[in-house]
Amino acid sequence: MKLKNLYSVALCAVAFSLPLTGCNDWLDLKPKNEQVTADYWQSKEDVEAVVASGYYYMRQSVPSLLVWGELRSGNFYNFGTGTDASKMQDFDMTQSNSLAKYTTLYQVILMANSVLEYAPKVQQKDDTYYSAMLNSHLCEAYFQRAWAYSILVKNWKEVPLITWAYVTDDADFEVAKSSESEIIAQIKADCEAALATGAAKGTYEEDWETKCRATKWALYALMADICLWNHEFDECILYADKIIEATDAMRPAFIKNMNNWYDIFYPGLSNESIFELYWSYSDEGKNNNFASLFPAVGIISGSTSGNLNFTKYLHTLVTEETAAVLSNYTDLASGTTVGRIGRMYLATYYCSSISVSSSVVTVSSPALWKYRGTDVADVGSPRTSTNNDANFILYRVADIMLMKAEALVMKGQSSWKSAIELVNQIRVRAGLSEYVDLTSATADAEIEALDQLTLLNEVISQRNMEFIGEGHRWYDLLRMARYDSKFAPEGTVEDSEGQTYEAYKTQGFGDDEFEYKKLVINTIAEANETASPALLQTALQNSWAWYLPLPEADITASSGVLKQNPYYKNN
Repeated sequence: MKLKNLYSVALCAVAFSLPLTGCNDWLDLKPKNEQVTADYWQSKEDVEAVVASGYYYMRQSVPSLLVWGELRSGNFYNFGTGTDASKMQDFDMTQSNSLAKYTTLYQVILMANSVLEYAPKVQQKDDTYYSAMLNSHLCEAYFQRAWAYSILVKNWKEVPLITWAYVTDDADFEVAKSSESEIIAQIKADCEAALATGAAKGTYEEDWETKCRATKWALYALMADICLWNHEFDECILYADKIIEATDAMRPAFIKNMNNWYDIFYPGLSNESIFELYWSYSDEGKNNNFASLFPAVGIISGSTSGNLNFTKYLHTLVTEETAAVLSNYTDLASGTTVGRIGRMYLATYYCSSISVSSSVVTVSSPALWKYRGTDVADVGSPRTSTNNDANFILYRVADIMLMKAEALVMKGQSSWKSAIELVNQIRVRAGLSEYVDLTSATADAEIEALDQLTLLNEVISQRNMEFIGEGHRWYDLLRMARYDSKFAPEGTVEDSEGQTYEAYKTQGFGDDEFEYKKLVINTIAEANETASPALLQTALQNSWAWYLPLPEADITASSGVLKQNPYYKNN
């Protein structure tokens, strides 16, 4: 990987082109010199500017986060033919695909590296830069770097691991890939280093800062996330509980009332939020545009607007949940006037029409509403040009609860009751019945009758419905498919170079050892709107097809140091 051009772009002094514009003066701070070299770092304000730049690039990554997290999952699809997006959703990418670029994430990393390298030296020049502020800045930089690498490892598995600050214009660093285990170890080390300072805050002076700058809660969430990804279930539960069982007065807390579910998205900065990327039209008259990635009218009605359209698969799921919620709260036989109930209609989605006739619910042409709606539960009252500034949530408490539930499921049957307790809370808030009534006399027998895959699928299904359009779905499916490596017999999984052992080839797809992978591939093949199921079944047998190709430009510029991900070597 070549860093010179990347870093020059990251720290250019001229105005940036902003596909996602800013929210306030602090978040628009950027260093005013060409490179953040040793000469730049003179005061605490200089450090603050680079910390702010890290958040700026995190916000710039949102369109990519949505596409990477949703397009391959079977929930959304792009209607184009031969586009980079359509090739991604069909698992037909090459290394020249524009959606395989990770530039913005490395810009986050390089900002964080600069803070970690140079901020401690500023104390020698600025006697008002106290240790408490320094350590707080270091916590934020550790979080930014760890978060960026968590996205990289989930999408590419193996990428260059860069932990140093770029210094001069003429230094070209050609960096090879590090292994997934090395990257995960660095993510965990960064989070642990931040927490070890004792300076990770629970709150900031401003409400928006508490939800939009790194806190101890955000660090706990990231640790729970990466530990779950790495099959470290006890550690995942440990960090999840630091949030779920917290007693701090200003802790993040699960919103129990289903009528308040949409508060998470409008006005945002809710009690449930742990970390979100912030925009505010009222501060500077600036909006973002990521809602435009989703259509204003559902593709099923014939619209061709938007890049992320509901698939028929997702359309069916939201219709089924809408019907289930309405049956719990209305008399479907007599018909009903449908308003916002739970997390579905006028919360997650809106549509051209919704009706109930003879107890049958019909949802026509649904499209995502999370980033378009307001506190008025009415299709006629969307956000306008003066408040199209929805935040993008990276972590919230419901996410952590379901992470913990998943870890409990994977630990074994003795933990399943605790997992179901968490799932029930999510379902009840959504207006659904409990998965298992744990107060009933038959509860133990019902749990005994479950198997791990069935219960895990319920957790993943609840994640799907709770986080539609939030960039989680693909990673949930991928994490589920990866569980086969935990249980597969020795010699039946791919090695680190992508070479498949003969035992794996002969056992093949469909054996009990690969039931998680089988379920995931079948789900994707069923849901995908544009590729043939047979082609998807074939492509996804190779687990390296689950990851993105490294960018062609970086491969070319590396003088042979950076090796392409195995699936794409001959593609």
